[in-house]
Amino acid sequence: MAVPIAALGGLIGLGGAEFRLPVLVSHLGYSVRAAVPLNLAISLVTIAASLLVRSRSLSLDPVMPYGPVLLALIAGAVMAALVGTTLFHRLSDHAIERIILVLLLVIGCALIVEGFLPTATAALLPIALWLPAGILFGLGIGLVSSLLGVAGGEVIIPTLIFAYGVDVKTAGTASLIVSLPTVIVGIGRYLQRGAYDRRALAATVAPMGAGSVLGAIVGGLLVGIVAASTVKIILGVVLIASAVRMVRDTGTRDGRARAQTTTYRMRSSLIAPEVIPSQQRQSQNAAGGEEGATDPEDGANADRIDQYRPNRQ
Repeated sequence: MAVPIAALGGLIGLGGAEFRLPVLVSHLGYSVRAAVPLNLAISLVTIAASLLVRSRSLSLDPVMPYGPVLLALIAGAVMAALVGTTLFHRLSDHAIERIILVLLLVIGCALIVEGFLPTATAALLPIALWLPAGILFGLGIGLVSSLLGVAGGEVIIPTLIFAYGVDVKTAGTASLIVSLPTVIVGIGRYLQRGAYDRRALAATVAPMGAGSVLGAIVGGLLVGIVAASTVKIILGVVLIASAVRMVRDTGTRDGRARAQTTTYRMRSSLIAPEVIPSQQRQSQNAAGGEEGATDPEDGANADRIDQYRPNRQ
């Protein structure tokens, strides 16, 4: 799945992370809370590979005039990534799912709109507002990155094109420069909170990372053959449908889990035998002529059974 996702993303200058998230949840069975950090780790692999490929074929000279803007974007994005990862762990699973649904729907709609817009335009912002606006844009980019586990190219590239008048190729390279520190900070925060499992890294991140790199290369080779505007419209529709399905699937799994838990508790309460209090048992033993206290294991058994009893007020 990673190769076609990245190939389609490569056609429009994206790594495909926003399309990987529904795959991780709906097809691979990860919870949203587990899928977001994994998606961010895969994004880091894709960014590193993209920077390596671009460094051999493209010059950074076109990016240099926008250096102050990129620094402003990075500053805002890094701050938001720190806050976003903390917010991610404090929110409930239901709240996270709803936020992700809204973000994916917005990105899907934005892709559809971009498909009808020109690829080059004059800067909409006056130069005096470039830096303060860059910090504000960066805050939004960092939140999207940390809450979706994406590099942020789907937000960074349109921002650079429409707000600052950057051409598409330069915006793609600049997007990687902004994304790299943002993703690294996000991964570092998730690592501190123990969000990564070694088995998941080996079984999911490694193969999907390799597939994403291969797909991005294939997508890059197809640029010019397939109309990017058409691909954006198609991918926007696909992303909206995938986002809705992802939330529906997680809701179904949560409902089944709650039903199983309720059934288990009901069965446990029905099969738990009545336990004779220890003092009553001691008096019965004394009346029967038995000496000493009750068997120590009796109390332990009673405690274990009590764990399955419903709480009585």
